[in-house]
Order: sequence, then C-alpha cells, then structure tokens
Amino acid sequence: MPLVLAATLTLSGCSELTAGTGDPTATTGARPTDDRPSKPNKPTKPTKPTKPSKPTKPSKPNKPNKPPTAAAATALQRLAQLDLRPRPVGTAGYERDAFGPSWTDIEGNGCNQRDDVLLRDVLDGTATVQQQGRCDHDVLAGTWLDPYTGRTLVFTDLKDLSQAQAIQIDHIVSLAEAWVSGARDWSDGRRENYANTLSVLLAVDGPTNASKGASDPAGWRPRKGYQCRYAIRWIAIKDSWDLAVDPSEVRALKEMLAYC
Repeated sequence: MPLVLAATLTLSGCSELTAGTGDPTATTGARPTDDRPSKPNKPTKPTKPTKPSKPTKPSKPNKPNKPPTAAAATALQRLAQLDLRPRPVGTAGYERDAFGPSWTDIEGNGCNQRDDVLLRDVLDGTATVQQQGRCDHDVLAGTWLDPYTGRTLVFTDLKDLSQAQAIQIDHIVSLAEAWVSGARDWSDGRRENYANTLSVLLAVDGPTNASKGASDPAGWRPRKGYQCRYAIRWIAIKDSWDLAVDPSEVRALKEMLAYC
C-alpha cells in the first residue's frame, strides 16, 4: 500500500511541472513559428498593348518628264544653234557709253524708250499720262506687275525720284552681257539700236533689277513662275542679235525651260 502511494505522488509532480511553464517548447528550446498568413503579392499591372505602327505611305512614282511646250521646244532648237564659247571672265572693255545715250527714241514717236516700256507694261486702265512736247504718253502713275518677283507695284508720282527709281527698265540680256557675248564687235549704231529695242526691255522692280545686275541665268534667275518665259525671251534675244552663249548659261537655260 505505501508503494502505490509513492508512485502516485511522483507522477503527479511531473504533470504539474510541465503544465506550469505555459510554453509548449519549454522542453526543446525552439522558437515558435509565425503562423500568421503572409500578405498576398500585389497583382502585376497588365502591360498596355502596343499601338499598331502606322502603315507607311506608298512612295509616289516619279512623274515622267513632261514634253516641252511648243514655245520651249522652239527655244531649245534656237539655243542649240547659238555660238558656244567658254564662259567669259569679267567684262573687260565694257562701258555704258558704248551703247549710246539712254532711252533714245529710235521709233521717232516723240517719247523716250522708258515711257514706251512703262506704257506697254502697265496694267490696263491704271496709267496716268500727260502730253510732254511731242510725246503723248509721258507716264506719271500706274500699277505694274513685276514679272521677276510677282509683286504688284503701285506708283502715284513717277516724277518723284524715289518712286521713279523703284520701277526700272531692265535689259533682259544686259548690256555688259551683250558686250562679252559679241556686241564689242558691233558698230556704234548697232549697239545703240540694241540698247533701245523694246523687245529687249522690261519694266521691273528697281531693287530686284539692281540685284540681277549684269548676271546671266547661271548667276541669277527670277521667281520660278517666270523662269520659262524668261529663258524663252533670253534665247530669242541672243538668237536675234547673234550673241554667243557659254556652257553654264546653256545648262541654266535648259533647267529653266523645264518649267514650261
């Protein structure tokens, strides 16, 4: 009987020691594991769909070279017949006086060539003229379309020097260009005739005429819209007056005729 009691007491003490710790790991010394659920990963943003690339425009086929107009074709034929010389260097020997007095009345109508050209080129219905001596069209005012720039030029008093200088009479093939192209060998009378022939002259914007100077088409060209007509007139003048051309001049004239 005493032996049974001792065994009971021993088992009872072990039970109290274990229960008194309150730590289920007290017998192993291991750290408790964290049983909290982990945070779910944030869902990844869906990638934006790539925009489809714009279809490339098909390249336009090159336009075939259009055939020249009848006037341009004639000009090309005349150009091919002109005397071809090396490009001159400078204008040695040229003087304005070699072509006689400015604006000589070679038609004998009593008006100088400046007034003749101004009246010919003025826009219809805009000219104001007066009688001056034998001349019945001394031009005082009017409106002109400058062929070189396409600008409209309006003048109210051409007796005013500043207005008179703003519209000038251009030799399409300048006197200096004519000189180096063959006019140096002409008689004085032929040079004076050339300088005052109406088909050689054109009413134009003064500053533009100054910028052109004595240049040929290889050195100066008018606006694109007038290059065809300019080249045709240039060639017609050189052909009519037996003036020579040079290679760079010919190349430039052909390029201008392509606008016809």
